[in-house]
Amino acid sequence: MWRFFHKLASPRYFYDIAGHLIPWLGGLFAVLLIVGLYGGLVLAPADYQQGDSFRIIYIHVPSAWMSLFIYVVMAGAGAIGLIWRIKLADVVAASSAPIGASFTFLALVTGSLWGKPMWGTWWVWDARLTSELILLFLYLGVIGLYGAIEDKRSASRAAAVLALVGVVNIPIIHYSVEWWNTLHQGPTVTKLDAPSIHISMLLPLLAMALAFMFYYATALLLRARCEVLERERHAAWTQELAKQWEHQ
Repeated sequence: MWRFFHKLASPRYFYDIAGHLIPWLGGLFAVLLIVGLYGGLVLAPADYQQGDSFRIIYIHVPSAWMSLFIYVVMAGAGAIGLIWRIKLADVVAASSAPIGASFTFLALVTGSLWGKPMWGTWWVWDARLTSELILLFLYLGVIGLYGAIEDKRSASRAAAVLALVGVVNIPIIHYSVEWWNTLHQGPTVTKLDAPSIHISMLLPLLAMALAFMFYYATALLLRARCEVLERERHAAWTQELAKQWEHQ
């Protein structure tokens, strides 16, 4: 097992295995997306209070979950890169930032679209909304550091420090609806006793959450492979790979 992880940390081995995994992960994403959308938009009944407006949760909620999950992955990879100086960890952190920012932006936009008919306004400085907006700024800050510093190693260190400092925002986002009086509804799926959502609505939501997870894995591997080629462009194995492409 440790030998496998040691190999996986090698940019060349990672590049090869990622190429084999991407089609499978992308296929799972497509299947789960179809199942989740059909279940949520067609099979699930309308909410007794919100009507069909509630269906935006099948995009909004998984996007919000992914915005937190990807940030933790990014910060964890950044910490590994700082402590153990593993190149691939820096690649994962750099590749995760744009994907996480996209999910965060999608969560904010879909939340605003839902908030207008439900709250009567596109935006309020609610604790959950404000902390989620701060998360987007953290993502953009990490992306900006990667783009502003020419040396990849220095950029990775600076971005990792910012990401680790920003981790404090993750529990704030998660518990904001419990710590403060907010307009945003409390937890329904992650309650300790039982979800406050009917099973016919819950199953499509979980399918969409898994679909977004597989999308992240697919997009991460695609971006990471490109990042590996960029960082290892002078290595012998990338030169060999380029020659193979030329002969094909």
